[in-house]
Amino acid sequence: MDILTHGLLGGTLELSCCKKEETRAATTVGFLAALLADADALIQSSADPLLTLEYHRQFTHSLIFIPFGALLVSLILWLAFRKFVQPLGFRRIYLYALLGCATSGFLDACTSYGTHLLWPFTGERIAWSIIPIFDPLFFLILGAAMVTGLRRHRTLAARIGLMLAAAYLSVGWLQHQRAEDAMRATALLRGHAAERLTVKPTMGNLLLWRSIYRYGDTFHVDAVRVGIGGAGRIYPGTTARAFDASRDQPGLSADSVLYGDILRFKQFSDGYLALHPDDPGLLGDVRYAMLPTSTRPLWGIRLDLQHPEAHTQFETARRLSRQEIDQFTGMLRGKD
Repeated sequence: MDILTHGLLGGTLELSCCKKEETRAATTVGFLAALLADADALIQSSADPLLTLEYHRQFTHSLIFIPFGALLVSLILWLAFRKFVQPLGFRRIYLYALLGCATSGFLDACTSYGTHLLWPFTGERIAWSIIPIFDPLFFLILGAAMVTGLRRHRTLAARIGLMLAAAYLSVGWLQHQRAEDAMRATALLRGHAAERLTVKPTMGNLLLWRSIYRYGDTFHVDAVRVGIGGAGRIYPGTTARAFDASRDQPGLSADSVLYGDILRFKQFSDGYLALHPDDPGLLGDVRYAMLPTSTRPLWGIRLDLQHPEAHTQFETARRLSRQEIDQFTGMLRGKD
């Protein structure tokens, strides 16, 4: 989830349970505490671009990190902004920071990116895929609740906002189930026994979903629109052959740095790997694309076979042509 929405959830949660005279200080603590987890974006290496992917949404988003993160936030606020937060007392600062930190991993797990909630006990990335990385309606619900509560020094607006936010996540869960059911039925009609099927909301909405499933050695990518009523509408997409290092890069040594980076990227992408349809030197994460029916990945790694002992480069492609924008908006509106 985007960092500002994280702050709004943390701030609104504190506002919903604080005393009237604590509203501003408590909301500030919760807002800032909810941002701490995304400090993992600072873990970077120019020599190893995949390091950022490995640590993003890792230990700072885990449940076990919450009390330590809250202590860190409390100490920073107590030392640097003591005059502002001193009326709360250190114990209440820590309590509010604890609640704020607790929202980060949960909210990110609601998206499709994958979050290490149970680190270090398991390396599994939890992704419920019930809300986009950025959702303007969810953002506005929390923003309106926090601003209204701060202006009136009341907890009621914050509590209503949290209930509406919870209801919105519930709608996302329901839409996810409907989209998945529609795609399973579609796969069966095609005569496919889907070995793996993933559906995820497209940017900024809960109507249009991207579906990826594997049948044999092929990934099938489609879009499905699930409106208020009726069955989902399927927009057939494209296919991509699942990447196999021994087949697609037969000359690459299993002891090389590049091969190791491929394995790291495979783990990050949960095995959804395929070569770019227009650029066979780019190995992409099939789960993500700007257009929900496309196999042109949003990001991938460069397979530089001339330098197999150097770390691979991570590349992104976030552009949409005018035609693709029209296609997306047409599917979002349910057009043919």
